Amino acid sequence: MTEESTAARTPRRSAGSKAGTSGTKAAGGKTAGTRTARTKAAGTKRTTSTAGTSAGKAAAAAANGAEPGLVQLLTPEGERVENAEYDRYVAGVTADELRGLYRDMVLTRRFDAEATALQRQGELGLWASLLGQEAAQIGSGRALNDDDYVFPTYREHGVAWCRGVDPANLLGMFRGVNNGGWDPNSNNFHLYTIVIGSQTLHATGYAMGIAKDGADSAVIAYFGDGASSQGDVAESFTFSAVYNAPVVFFCQNNQWAISEPTEKQTRVPLYQRAQGYGFPGVRVDGNDVLACLAVTRWALERARAGEGPTLVEAYTYRMGAHTTSDDPTRYRHDDERAAWEAKDPILRLRRHLEAANHADEGFFAELEAESEALGRRVREAVRGMPDPDHFAIFENVYADGHALVDEERAQFAAYQASFADEGGH
Repeated sequence: MTEESTAARTPRRSAGSKAGTSGTKAAGGKTAGTRTARTKAAGTKRTTSTAGTSAGKAAAAAANGAEPGLVQLLTPEGERVENAEYDRYVAGVTADELRGLYRDMVLTRRFDAEATALQRQGELGLWASLLGQEAAQIGSGRALNDDDYVFPTYREHGVAWCRGVDPANLLGMFRGVNNGGWDPNSNNFHLYTIVIGSQTLHATGYAMGIAKDGADSAVIAYFGDGASSQGDVAESFTFSAVYNAPVVFFCQNNQWAISEPTEKQTRVPLYQRAQGYGFPGVRVDGNDVLACLAVTRWALERARAGEGPTLVEAYTYRMGAHTTSDDPTRYRHDDERAAWEAKDPILRLRRHLEAANHADEGFFAELEAESEALGRRVREAVRGMPDPDHFAIFENVYADGHALVDEERAQFAAYQASFADEGGH
């Protein structure tokens, strides 16, 4: 855990715990009988408020520049808007905590940009940028308690930051020097998952397990709009609903599954899929860090109270390429990106901080210097990483060895030797 991630994590983690505790008390006790009653009530209420949005709510959302059914607490201009259902989950957020959320997003964007540059320079094999998705990740990441468990995909760099994972460990995996670089149990943050959608099943199974153990904690699974088309996700929805698993499915709908737009994957908004499985779904403005914090706190509170799973669709946009091997100019237009740039999550919170006099130029200048220092540290750490053992891939394939593996190792050794010059270099 780095110095900067520790400093960013501690104060807001305790604040989140307090907010979550007060909300749980308001919901009632935790006996089996009340859990069953609250599950039915919560399911009914959420179906009404998300699927059957009233004309008044739709008009209010449109007036704030949001789509009907979209939970938004900060407009793109940084104006705070009221929401009777979710305001209580961020009522205790202080100016210092708002500055902390802003700091998290700025530093996450900085090391993400450094990683992209390092890949272009040949220092990393690949990189999946989160540019544009900082609010969804930081807002949801700061809603978690220490004992909650996270199952990420391969793009949750902001959530990793919130869980205290050193950015250099993330980059080590993309450089090929390790298989993850961190102990998942030290941060309650699982290793990155490359197979699309499979982590939702892992999260569901883990959640079912902690429920049987009687643990008062929750699980969150991150996935994208593209993964929502996978059978693994459908299966995880079914199992979590039937077994009332304490899991939050957090879908970052960044509009593009590589080159496939969302409208080619679903006929209804993604959050509405939850209705068919019998648990609530909600769509939140994924570029609004305060709304993401509030909605995720609500969903995690439901899970901890024994009320079962929730689907959160964070409606956001992938500003960069899918990965550094992708060219988004081949399938989307610049004007689309320009429209989303106006909703930038960092600029939105900065406008709010400035309008409320919660931050001055000194704060922004200090943060800029801190972000540059982080970029240098990450760059130096990556360039200082030792090359991996080229033959390590053949180890631990079989417990007792195997003739075919020995043959392949010998072939690879001969191939490597073919690059040596006459001097043996």
